[in-house]
Amino acid sequence: MRVRALRPRWRVAAPLSLFLSAALLAGCADDPPAPPTATASPVTLTNCGEPVEVARPPRRAVTTNQAATEIMLALGLADRMVGTAYLDDQILPGYADAYAKVPVLAEEYPSKEKLLEAEPDFVYASYASAFGDEGVGDRAALGTLGVGTYLSPAGCAKEFRPARLTVDDVFAEIRDIGAIFGVPDRAAALVADHKARIAAAAETVSGAKDVHVLWWDGGTDAPSVGACCGSPGMIMSAVGVTNDFADLDGSWTETGWETVVERDPDVIVLVDASWDPAAGKQAFLAKNATLKDLPAVVGQRYVTIPFSATSAGVRVVLGVEALAEGVAALPATASR
Repeated sequence: MRVRALRPRWRVAAPLSLFLSAALLAGCADDPPAPPTATASPVTLTNCGEPVEVARPPRRAVTTNQAATEIMLALGLADRMVGTAYLDDQILPGYADAYAKVPVLAEEYPSKEKLLEAEPDFVYASYASAFGDEGVGDRAALGTLGVGTYLSPAGCAKEFRPARLTVDDVFAEIRDIGAIFGVPDRAAALVADHKARIAAAAETVSGAKDVHVLWWDGGTDAPSVGACCGSPGMIMSAVGVTNDFADLDGSWTETGWETVVERDPDVIVLVDASWDPAAGKQAFLAKNATLKDLPAVVGQRYVTIPFSATSAGVRVVLGVEALAEGVAALPATASR
């Protein structure tokens, strides 16, 4: 058990329950830019260990997974999209009008046959499963058909994935897509905006390293928590808080509730997903004999963040802002 008597403790005088999903979905996205004019510069890069060579900017792209779709929309590339698929929740309102003009090929992954009906010249995905047996097909096989591909670095196989995902990796992905589609200036402007917002969010939190956070993704028998090296760890690191499970490998890792009690987090992030809503997580904590007396549970020191904000994409800044706002609401007068 970790000794914590000498570390400053953040307490709450009154219950704090920050359910920020609606705010994240309502007004945090900028309107997408007007359709860009493509440049014709060839692009060659390595993505997840595979070469990506683009002689000219794609004009018939298909996106799968929400993060990839929203990066394209944020760069004003809806007019280059002939299909999209697999949302985790509603598209950000600032991109809704542009998204409505893009054909939805499937609620989840389209079959390879359905994909090819759209006659794409490029497929961009956030998760490796998009190119698996249940997805649109192997990247190399698509390449033989003249269809280029790109996979978010956060979704690469372990040997090609960043050892510890950072916001700079997300920014690099945005720049890659900007280069591939011939809009590097738009990508640079988007990255600059997000860098400034993340810096401003972190600046609002004084002494954030003394705030210990449990990032609870799901699971009741064995909780899946944000570990050292994926999106949850990236967001907590960007805010400057201490991840109570940074000693565990991976992006999300199962642990035990007894360990959660031992580590006694100051704040609990509740990931809100349609298949596992935050309200259910909160009810479980309040009724569980092992957890109901934790100070964070008694004080309802929760920050609710939509699952989509944990994917490497334009919503990362929203997750950072939400967590920073939650931490900033805690007074820093008492000691741990």
